[in-house]
Amino acid sequence: MSDRRRLLPLLGAKRHGSRDSMTCLYRCGNACDHPVPNTSDNPYLGDMVNAEVSRRGVVRAGAVGALVLGVGGSLAGAGVASAAPAGGTAPALPEVADFSARQRTGNGALTFRAVPPNKLDTFVVPNGYDHAVVIRWGDEVVPGAPELDVRHQTGASQSKQFGYNNDFVGVLPLDRRGRRALLVVNHEYTNEDLMFPGFTSQDALTVEQVRAAMAAHGLSVVEIERVGDTGRWQPVARGARPYNRRITALATKFDVTGPAAGSAWLRTAADPSGRTVVGTLNNCAGGITPWGTVLSGEENFNQYFVGGDAVSEELRPKLARYGIDTAKRYPSGSRKWERADERFDLARHPNEANRHGWIVEVDPFDPDGRPRKHTALGRFKHEGANVIVAKDGHVVAYMGDDERFDYLYKFVSDKKYLKGNSWHARRHNLTLLESGTLYVAKLEYTSTDEVDGSGKLPTDGAFDGRGRWIKLVSGNRSYVDGMTAADVLTFTRLAGDKVGATKMDRPEDVEPSLATGKVYVALTNNSNRGVGSNPKADEANPRTANKHGHVLELVEDRGDNTAETFAWSLPIVCGDPTDPSTYFAGYDKTKVSPISCPDNVAFDSVGNLWISTDGNALGSNDGLFATPVEGPERGHLKQFLTVPLGAEACGPFITTDDRSVFVAVQHPGEISGASIENPASNWPDGDFAKPGVVVTWRLDGGHIGA
Repeated sequence: MSDRRRLLPLLGAKRHGSRDSMTCLYRCGNACDHPVPNTSDNPYLGDMVNAEVSRRGVVRAGAVGALVLGVGGSLAGAGVASAAPAGGTAPALPEVADFSARQRTGNGALTFRAVPPNKLDTFVVPNGYDHAVVIRWGDEVVPGAPELDVRHQTGASQSKQFGYNNDFVGVLPLDRRGRRALLVVNHEYTNEDLMFPGFTSQDALTVEQVRAAMAAHGLSVVEIERVGDTGRWQPVARGARPYNRRITALATKFDVTGPAAGSAWLRTAADPSGRTVVGTLNNCAGGITPWGTVLSGEENFNQYFVGGDAVSEELRPKLARYGIDTAKRYPSGSRKWERADERFDLARHPNEANRHGWIVEVDPFDPDGRPRKHTALGRFKHEGANVIVAKDGHVVAYMGDDERFDYLYKFVSDKKYLKGNSWHARRHNLTLLESGTLYVAKLEYTSTDEVDGSGKLPTDGAFDGRGRWIKLVSGNRSYVDGMTAADVLTFTRLAGDKVGATKMDRPEDVEPSLATGKVYVALTNNSNRGVGSNPKADEANPRTANKHGHVLELVEDRGDNTAETFAWSLPIVCGDPTDPSTYFAGYDKTKVSPISCPDNVAFDSVGNLWISTDGNALGSNDGLFATPVEGPERGHLKQFLTVPLGAEACGPFITTDDRSVFVAVQHPGEISGASIENPASNWPDGDFAKPGVVVTWRLDGGHIGA
């Protein structure tokens, strides 16, 4: 990266659609400057459908038993188990709430007054609500951590402090009264422009500053406590806090599980066994499992590697499919981490990139245990993974590959979930993601000839159709011609290409509803849809140059999450409600809030859908929205909050008592020309921008939204 002259922040400076150029540089390594990685010639599924499927054939999900808590952590009904873990080194495991508990179904109106779109450099909530910062970049995580000193950052200090650019937020209970909990947060990426005073280029950073940036990636586990009897939470600031932990890209070791563990693709000089990986990269969204662990998705890992021009001819197309430039040593957006650790130089360690792009499982109740990377769930640019327990007891994980024209996946475990909090059940459940069947989605359409890229509804009144899950691998058996199981799991995108999976508009968060069992997919945007030689619009991605995104609803046949067929529809096509190309489940569009670029989704205790946004292409700040998805209020979408200038709304997490909403404010003030000395935002402390986690609650102590 060349030296950069310091400029005044350019409000709204864009290069890649709705995101600021600075975000494009640091978050994904200028992905839009590079060719679309999916160059496969998958046929358009609409062209393959010989008979249209009637909407009356849609099978609605009925009662779904044993549904897991994907994003709403219960903060009640917990106690401390008397049994001790094997070895007796970890603190006693709390008898965590039933994370497989089912939610209620609600169809009532959301009662808060919608927050209007704005460009304010503050956090805005509805009348009758309040908010507070829970924790911010540089705050203490490991007891005894030094205070943040931006002029003297080191890998050692940042390894004890709250990391940068928080994304996923999860809350797990620690006591029966709902007074204490563990906050688990991903740290997706760093922005050296906004971290280091006087920053000019990656090359100009000291090696110690590079190490600090590496340590600012990963995850934080922080013990928090309720403030009085309110919905507010704050970090515990006293005592041993044995669960508090930083997991980093710098030094944390991860065990590798599943069929690809130990394969030739994962072996390196430092790890000839291919079973131990140092660090986790670009952790985006995630989920909470029924057994009380956290899943974290490794997303844009490609930007951390250099030297792709020196790899073997065999490896080049595989790396290119994952966005790694094989034509030059230093692609646009390179972070130059090889200066601090040679494993990021593919010329020396060509397999190191294959060791990232997995789903990571962290047990926050075992602070001494190694996190794991699960190869059975496939390798791609994971936004996250969310698990649900199917009727027969198998667990099912839904996942999206956050890339233009990439795919939607699910995993079904070989083993069945054991209920309860005994150590026997826990040890068993910790193995559930190590072996199973991985599928990719193929969608079919009902109105192929009517989709012209304008977003106009077909004459049957809906964008909808049927679909099936194509089996890629089961255990050690591959179902893809010419690929072994290890090949399929390590290069899952190539396997999806071979079987003709449906190319989607950046499938990000994929969440099952605990009230109905239906699955919701946030399709953020795709400005390349139908442009030039890129794939044209289809019924599941119905707009050319799709800059606002949409939400897909997937209903598994017979309400069985292990089914291999499903129905799908688009309940929300985002944008300005006055735009005829938008759709809100048929609700009166004069009464809904404008929304653009859905990213993460969550549910409250009655099953209302909450949607956070990333890169609002309507020109206002990003925020959090809510809508019922059942009953007469279905589609009545209202904006609940907005985040500060330049920021993205991440998370979110609604506690099952519905009294607290946690949101991660990511990259505040990330606007071209900004710096610590010349900030575009001074949220949250009035000096320079710091990413942080915010909790919102009702002043009268009532339920959020209701």
